[in-house]
Order: sequence, then C-alpha cells, then structure tokens
Amino acid sequence: MLSANSPLSANGRSPLDVASLSHPGMVRSHNEDSVFVDGDAGLAVLADGMGGYNAGEVASGIAVDVVSNGLLPELASGRELSKVDVQSGLTHAALLLQQQIAAANKGIYEAAQTRPECAGMGTTIVAAVFHGNRVSIGHIGDSRCYRLRGEKFEQLTHDHSLLQEQIDSGQLTSEQAKYSLNKNLVTRALGIEAIVPADIVEYRAEAEDIYLLNSDGLTDMVEPSVVHSIIDQKRDNLAEAAKELVDVANQNGGRDNISVVLVRVPKDFLPSAAWAQRWLAKKRAN
Repeated sequence: MLSANSPLSANGRSPLDVASLSHPGMVRSHNEDSVFVDGDAGLAVLADGMGGYNAGEVASGIAVDVVSNGLLPELASGRELSKVDVQSGLTHAALLLQQQIAAANKGIYEAAQTRPECAGMGTTIVAAVFHGNRVSIGHIGDSRCYRLRGEKFEQLTHDHSLLQEQIDSGQLTSEQAKYSLNKNLVTRALGIEAIVPADIVEYRAEAEDIYLLNSDGLTDMVEPSVVHSIIDQKRDNLAEAAKELVDVANQNGGRDNISVVLVRVPKDFLPSAAWAQRWLAKKRAN
C-alpha cells in the first residue's frame, strides 16, 4: 500500500511515503494482526491480536478502527496539533492519540466482557502521528517502532513484556534473551483490563527519516541488524523493503503473523517547506 501520488495533500504539504504488508506467516492458519497507514493524514497504526478462536483479529481490528477513525478527522481539521499542553508536557496530537488508545481499550474490554467468544481477547498496539515537525508514538505491548536516521537504526519503544523486564532487571543479557522461551509473554495489552495506560513518546522528525512499525512476528524471526540493512538498501522503495522484511521472516521460520508499516518523511512534508509552498502559491495567485 503506497501513499497517494498527488504532489500535495489537502493540507498543502507533501504526503508521507508509506508502505505496509501483513502476512499470516508459515505456521498460523489465520492472521490476527491489523494495520492502517495514511500518508496524507500522517497516521500509522499496527496491532497484534491475541485470544481464542478468531478473537485476536477482532481485538486488533477494533484497536485499529477506533484509533484511525478517531484521529483522521482531527488530523484533517487544520487544528494546530503540535502545540504543547502545559500540564502534561505532551503535544495536542499526543493527547489525542492517548485518548483514542484509551477508547480502543474500552471497546475491546467491553466486547470481551459481553461476547463469550471474545472472552480474554486483547491486542498490542503501536501508532505514530506525524504532525508539523514532530512524531508522537503510542504503544502497549511488544509491537515496536524503530527509526532509521542516516545510518543509525534505533528502537523508539520499550516492550511491555516479561522478557524485557528480565533484561531490565539484569536477570538476562540481550544475548541470552534471544534463546528465551518467554518471548511472547506481554505484561501489558489493550483490552485485558478496564484501564490500560499507553506509553507515549515524542520526537522531532527530520527529512528522510524512515520509521518502521512492526509486530513481534518480524523481530522474533529477523535480527535488528538485518532489518536495518534491508530498509537501508531499499530506502527509495518502501514497498519492496516491506516485502523483503516479510519474506526473510518467513524464510527464518515465520512462526507468527508478520506485519510491517514503513513511513519515510519527505523534506516537503515538514512545515518549513510546506509554508514556503503555501506562500509561493498565494503570491502567484495575486
């Protein structure tokens, strides 16, 4: 899925360059991951569901639908979303993201309580909102967001998992963690409890940054150094990069569903360039 080919989006800036791909993997019979990305709006959402029968895909679908449907009108409204709220220290975009993740949690939790076939269902979520020269990232669980800036590939989220807790406490080294049997045990998931807090982080976005959102079906199968190499080599074709990431995960065993969303920030997406384009357009019109 690539961004629209229009030179400018409705808000007068270039769209993000985006691609996404989701695959059931080589072992699972169905795909419980859900993804959404909109390069014009500046929004990417990925969720990795869990639960009996097909409840995992119900949970991840609710999460992606609630967050995307809740944020898209705000992102199209023309509101200044990069202003910082004094009390929380977060931008308005981050607060909106936090609110929509909480709304998704409420929807999943209530469905799990009222529909027997959905009892115990839950999902991870990772979402990124690009606004002005900022990116706001919210996540729950072990789905991740990485950033490639120049040659530096960095994980921007911190897993909510038993394995990560063992690493943080010094019980396991990162090398030992590769062979742990606890890889898929999350300590926080959307919809499991009535209130589940999301971690929110914000960064300055720079031209040519590439962001990866992924389910653990990718990073359990592919070393971060290999993920880095694939994205680096295919910076100019994110659809090919997404396909190769999924292919390599499947070649390595594909033991889980695999989902990736890739987002590249063009120079003309950032506000200084967008402002210049609007100024020139207005001048020509006069």
